[in-house]
Amino acid sequence: MNEEIIIAGFGGQGILSMGKILAYSSLVQDMEVSWMPSYGPEMRGGTANVTVILSDKKISSPSLKMFDTGIILNQQSLDKFEDCIKPGGMLIYDGNGITRHPEREDIKVIRVDASEEAAKLGNVKIFNMIMLGAYLKLKPIVSRKSVLQGLKKSIPTRHYNLMRLNLRALITGTRMVPETALA
Repeated sequence: MNEEIIIAGFGGQGILSMGKILAYSSLVQDMEVSWMPSYGPEMRGGTANVTVILSDKKISSPSLKMFDTGIILNQQSLDKFEDCIKPGGMLIYDGNGITRHPEREDIKVIRVDASEEAAKLGNVKIFNMIMLGAYLKLKPIVSRKSVLQGLKKSIPTRHYNLMRLNLRALITGTRMVPETALA
């Protein structure tokens, strides 16, 4: 098993956190992991992305040009990374603010309106966990138990009171994936 992922959007959307939680969750399950963030100096509001590689074998290089999966959270990232998904791969995107939707026909494209759902749940900061839940429904690489351990490892203890909300967001994300996407 080898899964190469790009997660991209604006700084402040939890891009790096989502990648870190996924990386820690995979370590809990004894996988080989690479986590490589990239962001501009502006942090919040600027573009950010993270490459995550999960494997059952040694990872030769963290630097990638093509990915199995893209989790895309804004138009700029869609414009930049849509063509970087391998044929037969998968692109999961949030429709909020997207003016040009994915056009490729050689990949699986799934829209998850996570920002809208996060607003309904009353906390836009769980947006990234909704997207992570959707991804894990489509590619159940790590267990929910491992994700909770990864979450505990990656968030400050002062935010442990939000664990229940994050779990709810993760479950919400799994429920938002249309059954047709699982085929």
